Amino acid sequence: MDELRIIVAEDEAIIRADLREILQEHGCKVVGEAHDGIEALALTRAHRPDCVMMDIQMNGHDGLDAARVICDEGISAVVIVSAFSQEGLVHAAADAGVMAYLNKPFSNADIMSTLHVALSRFEQTKILAGQVDDLQERLETRKLTERAKGILMQGGLDEPTAFSRLQRMAMNERRSLKDVAEAVIMSDKMQNL
Repeated sequence: MDELRIIVAEDEAIIRADLREILQEHGCKVVGEAHDGIEALALTRAHRPDCVMMDIQMNGHDGLDAARVICDEGISAVVIVSAFSQEGLVHAAADAGVMAYLNKPFSNADIMSTLHVALSRFEQTKILAGQVDDLQERLETRKLTERAKGILMQGGLDEPTAFSRLQRMAMNERRSLKDVAEAVIMSDKMQNL
């Protein structure tokens, strides 16, 4: 595994130093340290680390809000490291999209196992998001192709011939089937104005 790049966000300097030391002992590179959620978000956007290990409440700036933004933007895996273990906070962290929740006090083994699970979950999430995007693109192409076939069929073609014509147009024009279908639909709209 490549050297993991981590940002540590913790308002207590001693805990921040402990985390940094443990991570470095295990071959990780701490690319930034923050004392509140605002700074953590800025560092995460700037460095795009593999993971952000973040306290949930720091100097009045909520780590949970920063975690939510980081997760929404899909920048990095987020691990909450907190002395607070109330069920409501754990659920709020899960709703924000964090990949793991580690309670203080922690051991070296706790940190590394939590980090590896979080990174694995984050990678799986990115793969699934890519698959969803691909399926949405295919569905959109299919819908447009069906509409374009319908337009061509109104001109007297049967369905296989209409589809074949769309495919030939795409090949001849070196365009995607989706682009050709959109062009057919747009041309039909212009003619019907």
